[in-house]
Amino acid sequence: MSTTLLPRRMAGFLAVLLTVWKVSFAADLPPNQTQQGEYLARAGDCVSCHTAQGGAPYAGGLRMDTPFGYLLSPNLTSDPETGIGKWTSDEFYRALHDGVNRHGQDMFPVMPFDFYTKITRADSDAMYAYLRTIPAVRNVVDINHLEFPFNQRLSMIGWREMFFTEGVFKDDITHTPSWNRGAYLVESFGHCSACHSPRDVLGGIEQKKAYSGATIDGWFALDLSSNLHTGLGSWTAQDIATYLKTGANQGKTTTLGPMAEVVQNSTSYLSDADLLAMGEYLKSIPPDSTLRTPKPAPSESRQRGAALYLDHCSSCHQSQGRGIAGVFPPLAGNGVILSPNPANIFKVVLEGIPAQNKYIPMPPFAGQLNDQQIADLANYVRTSWGNNAAPNATAPMVAKLRVVKK
Repeated sequence: MSTTLLPRRMAGFLAVLLTVWKVSFAADLPPNQTQQGEYLARAGDCVSCHTAQGGAPYAGGLRMDTPFGYLLSPNLTSDPETGIGKWTSDEFYRALHDGVNRHGQDMFPVMPFDFYTKITRADSDAMYAYLRTIPAVRNVVDINHLEFPFNQRLSMIGWREMFFTEGVFKDDITHTPSWNRGAYLVESFGHCSACHSPRDVLGGIEQKKAYSGATIDGWFALDLSSNLHTGLGSWTAQDIATYLKTGANQGKTTTLGPMAEVVQNSTSYLSDADLLAMGEYLKSIPPDSTLRTPKPAPSESRQRGAALYLDHCSSCHQSQGRGIAGVFPPLAGNGVILSPNPANIFKVVLEGIPAQNKYIPMPPFAGQLNDQQIADLANYVRTSWGNNAAPNATAPMVAKLRVVKK
């Protein structure tokens, strides 16, 4: 990984059956949760990213270079102090789904949570069950070696606002069950476009060029679109499945560099049905891929609100408005935020809140923010992180309360 904040290696294609249409794949998967988790770990090539050269499997410490410095992969063994031995299944799922670690900190997108958010809870639990069986290895890993300001986790709030959309994969009823299966594998645990798409200067995928190929560790990850000349246009779904199983497609190519490791440690262990489903999905990616839809451009008001939140609120209330348990209350799902009338938000911002219960006091911002800024901030938190309140805050509404306070 030499050009972006993304995983060193394409982590592979994790999955387990969850819905009725997936029953056809059942014969290819192990019968119990722990065995399913082992299948997923193999499929995901977790061992490649979480094993340092010469180190114990899953004990972490692999160096991952980025334009902003480097990170070391964390320890995934069951060691309670240096690994994930004390993690709960809820915390493990939150890391995959929300990109938030056990300490409530934003994770860096070297961990591809923008793809993993699509996995199901059942798949996450199966993976967790397996990782808990891996023998404990005590290995203290100092993960963060990024350069300032990128080493500050708060810097991820802006990145998440621009590039991260939380949400589990949903079937597309206009396509076949096998296409949906392949889409799930490719777009979630497989996160193929993470390596096969160019990135911008902030480390986000260039949406209009998704799957068109990119440089990784000095190697070029090939075009995965259906482009006839540079991509998979002349390949069949079975050709793709054979390539992922064996590392070769007779008469076309063989794996090189990081992809050879992906096949060796990951895709060669996947079931034939899963590989064929992935081939079917990849064949459907158009040459000018728009399948990985970018987040819509925010309005000017929302951009202002996001900047205000980042500057004045995020250090306490965190990204995604999740707060810190027992210290700072969450804003996501908070009844005050969701109220039809935003007056309480205005009062809190203008006047602050004294310490109560275990929560520390919130200072007033009446002297720092004007009426329009408070209205923009209120509308931002009312419409973010799953909050669905109306963005009905206005500067005149704030002005009235500010006058009353005087």
